[in-house]
Amino acid sequence: MFKASFANRLLLTKQQIPPKKLISDIILIALLSGPVAAPFLASLPMFPFGIIAKIIYFMGGMVCPQPEMGLMVSPPHLVAVCMRCYGLLLALLTTRVIYSFNQAKGFYWLHQYRFWGAAIATFLTSAYLAEMIAQTLNFWQYDNTIVTIFGYVAGLGIGLFVTPVLYRSNRPIT
Repeated sequence: MFKASFANRLLLTKQQIPPKKLISDIILIALLSGPVAAPFLASLPMFPFGIIAKIIYFMGGMVCPQPEMGLMVSPPHLVAVCMRCYGLLLALLTTRVIYSFNQAKGFYWLHQYRFWGAAIATFLTSAYLAEMIAQTLNFWQYDNTIVTIFGYVAGLGIGLFVTPVLYRSNRPIT
């Protein structure tokens, strides 16, 4: 019973997937897999893989404030984004998985509180900037665990507010 329910909710195996949801899931998968795949693609000597890796590194450099702080997974190549950014992406994945189970029926989904939900989401998202400022002002040195946690908190702020809006049916919010 649980296995069938889990598969139907996450994969929607026997249902038509609405295009908006499918596109959102594909983008989330690309955002999660691209930065990790880039160092492995860059280390392959075959023709198209190096170009794909350069594209991923370019995109990571455009969105990540410290891509040079990425993890070294395939020396000498780093993950395309820092762990703060990847923590944010992991939180978006977490909110997507939670949404697949309860379709935004919990009290913690911020979109239902409208202005106050946006204010809470903004406050949580500001953890990203606060940590980066604290690091810049030498309150602490760069530490992957710390930046991942702060990125995760920021991602929860974004995910708990935006995920229900992206994945909802075409019915008004009540």
